[in-house]
Amino acid sequence: MERRAKVELFEQIRREYEFGIGTIRGVADQLGVHRRMVRQALASAEPPARKQVERRRPVIGPLRPFIDTILEADRSAPRKQRHTAHRIYQRIRTELSEHSVAEVTVRQYVRERKRELGWSLRTTCVPQSYSPGQEGQVDWYEAWAELGGEQVKLQVFSLRSMVSGAAFHRAYQRATQQAFLEAHEHAFHYFGGVLRLLRYDNLKSAVKQILRGHRREETTRFIAFRSHWRFASDF
Repeated sequence: MERRAKVELFEQIRREYEFGIGTIRGVADQLGVHRRMVRQALASAEPPARKQVERRRPVIGPLRPFIDTILEADRSAPRKQRHTAHRIYQRIRTELSEHSVAEVTVRQYVRERKRELGWSLRTTCVPQSYSPGQEGQVDWYEAWAELGGEQVKLQVFSLRSMVSGAAFHRAYQRATQQAFLEAHEHAFHYFGGVLRLLRYDNLKSAVKQILRGHRREETTRFIAFRSHWRFASDF
């Protein structure tokens, strides 16, 4: 079970215990789970982390001391003089040619080892305050509606202002690019102006191709639309 599903199950267990049956055995029978899981959920809303099994590494194992020595020496070296994973792989081929190892294996171990040493940890800062008109978030979601007596699945455009949390929603039968751009215009009228920055999930209506890193090849029509309304976008 993936972590998100387990967190949702823990929430259901906690609610059932507090507002429903009220006993560990009753909750376990009601939801079809082990009583041990019920106790875990009552102890914490966060499921316990899975124990990491130490994997055997017959190929990289003999090379670990060599790689660790290089990485330890790099800790005090200038940034531009530190070894890349590719450079370490080249040194293994030259200095330890009796060991046969793939470069991808070396890269994986170097990445994991740097993470353990705290090299790869980047501080991610999420703004908690915004100025009026500064930023909004755009996405599609699915919803069901009764139209002409029938249940119809609709695609709903959503644009949320980050400063107020207010959101504009508009439903379409299909999430086409025309609907995507039209919904923007209605949202701008709803908010009384254009937000300076709009953040998107990688929507096909705006993104033609996902490139390396944070680079995106945007559709020509979206670029022209963004230029017309003079807002910035981020994906």
